[in-house]
Amino acid sequence: MARNRFGKAWMHEHVNDPYVRRAQSEGMRSRAAYKLEQLAEQDDLLKPGMTVVDLGSAPGGWSQVARRAVGDSGHVIALDLLDMAPVHGVHFILGDFAEDAVLAELEQALGGRQVDLVLSDMAPNLSGIAGVDQARSSALAELALDFCCKHLKNNGNFLIKVFQGSGFDALLAAIRQSFVKVMIRKPDASRSRSKEVYVVAKGLKATARAESQ
Repeated sequence: MARNRFGKAWMHEHVNDPYVRRAQSEGMRSRAAYKLEQLAEQDDLLKPGMTVVDLGSAPGGWSQVARRAVGDSGHVIALDLLDMAPVHGVHFILGDFAEDAVLAELEQALGGRQVDLVLSDMAPNLSGIAGVDQARSSALAELALDFCCKHLKNNGNFLIKVFQGSGFDALLAAIRQSFVKVMIRKPDASRSRSKEVYVVAKGLKATARAESQ
């Protein structure tokens, strides 16, 4: 019975969420699109002509925002373990970012271009065991950071969703070693009770690129 009550409470909150309603009326794939909009505006992350990589892209809300911002002169490459309906102008790769073959496909799709911005909304398949789930989440974040160091332009930027808990401080320290400026953000579109925060890392250091080669 408790589970049913919780489900009804969540559904009531969801259907009455102003960002859910806005997403439905504006044709956005998810309410998460407005998180990226708010963060991009606050920290000047998206501009026409950019090359953007969107990790953990399904159902596509962030890809929609990124594609609209970079325009026809830009490139958006999205990747997810879950399938994603096509977004006009976005190159989508279906696969596990942790697998070498999928990473190679992503690198091929870049066609030698260096990346202006890496977005990561990746989350692991949850086991329900807090320690295991946190470790998996940290491992994905470390992979995303490693990708940044290899493929971002000098002074390129990184936006990643993380959950506060075990491993958070170590990840934040690693990001700070690689980027000039690092901020922790909680956009208005993020539910206040959620433990998620967004790390905005600006200005990839040349030393981080050199060490990754």
